[in-house]
Amino acid sequence: MDLHVRLGEGGLVEQIFGQVAEQIGRGVLPVGTVLPSSRELAARLGVSRATVVAAYERLGARGLIRSRPGVGTLVVGEQSPIAATEGDSPLRARRIWDAEVLAVPELTAPVAEFNFAVGVPARTEFPFARWRALLNDQLRTRTEANYADPAGSPRLRDALARHLVVSRGVRIAPEQLVITTGAQQAFDIAARVLLEPGDTVAVEDPGYLPAYRSFLAYGANVVGVPVDSEGLVVDQIPDRTRLVYVTPSHQFPLGMPMSEARRTALLAWAAEHDAAIVEDDYDSEFRFTGRPLTPLQAIDSEGRVLYVGSFSKTLLPALRVGFLGIPATLGEAARRAKFVADYGTAGHLQAALAAFIEEGDLAHHLRRMRRSYERRHDLLINTLRENFTDVLDPIESSGGTHLAALLTPAQPSDTELAARALKAGVNLGTISRWGIERRSPNGFVFGYGAIPVDRIPAALAVLRRVI
Repeated sequence: MDLHVRLGEGGLVEQIFGQVAEQIGRGVLPVGTVLPSSRELAARLGVSRATVVAAYERLGARGLIRSRPGVGTLVVGEQSPIAATEGDSPLRARRIWDAEVLAVPELTAPVAEFNFAVGVPARTEFPFARWRALLNDQLRTRTEANYADPAGSPRLRDALARHLVVSRGVRIAPEQLVITTGAQQAFDIAARVLLEPGDTVAVEDPGYLPAYRSFLAYGANVVGVPVDSEGLVVDQIPDRTRLVYVTPSHQFPLGMPMSEARRTALLAWAAEHDAAIVEDDYDSEFRFTGRPLTPLQAIDSEGRVLYVGSFSKTLLPALRVGFLGIPATLGEAARRAKFVADYGTAGHLQAALAAFIEEGDLAHHLRRMRRSYERRHDLLINTLRENFTDVLDPIESSGGTHLAALLTPAQPSDTELAARALKAGVNLGTISRWGIERRSPNGFVFGYGAIPVDRIPAALAVLRRVI
């Protein structure tokens, strides 16, 4: 079986699926052919085993292959062509969906020897055995078959509220929490509840593009507001702004926290202009130095802050569980918006997560990962300061799972250098990718969740040779 995968030419799963399906359809792989195991093919192609498993699952769903115990994975069917619909449909999507900014990005990190992917936690350090035990227990014992409260199970919301009070100082009651499908759905619910199409939303620039896309797709007028060393520049927020989106504990992607003066100014601005604030507190649990930063939600005396968090950054992205903390006045509207969106998050997942929090597993995992990420952060920033002084200037950061560094003025674009680095086996993010309206600073974003600490020196040695 002759397969080739190429970066930048569509998803890896799609490439493997398409090539195997084509070879089955052309008779190159006739019925009865035993395919390589997922582990063998992954090693041959230089991709993760999970990528090959996903491609094989798609082939199985099409009836083209089947796993047979003691034999392996067999070709069992021939691909029959799908009849094309006659003519072109007159239906067209709203014009906004043609916008390049709403194109689905490559969601799997490129295959690289050294992976500084942004926003990816340490998968290898997740307690899979404990999580499987909790999930299996829920699947064995749960008997509910009906729809539940769309806002989330009372047990999980109660456990989460208590966790947030202790870990972040957030002042919130369980009934003010909505369990969401990741942070992205929290942004969507906030938009549904608070915005009319055409309302102005202010976001940090550079900033978190998934949130920007959510508000843009809803029909809002999304405006980028610059950030400086103290965070969002409050006096540049447009006067008619209805909602402000910020990442005050660890600005994304640059990494600095919002200063106390700016926090106070932002809350005062929101009160003066009758606006809401969406606070994305995405990785603040991992703070290494100084006292924990108080969330905006905890110092908001008027009930203007909607607090968003996600277990994608603290546990695993694949869990797709997040939460939205809301003022009590928005409780029923947010509950209805969640119901309209998807009727509610999977019950067994919520029950397992509630047990994970109640039995201390989450707190233990966060403490362990805080130490692990601190080691990676310190090694990374110290090496950059020692060996990259002529090309990179790290931005001071005291926590989180990524670190940004600005390229010196004489350097080429971050996009060009990142492409060179990827060819040499180093995958890293670029600051320019996260620009909203204005030209972003030229530099790199080093995510250190996906790379083990002992791999960082070799990765930076390769990068040093490239730039």
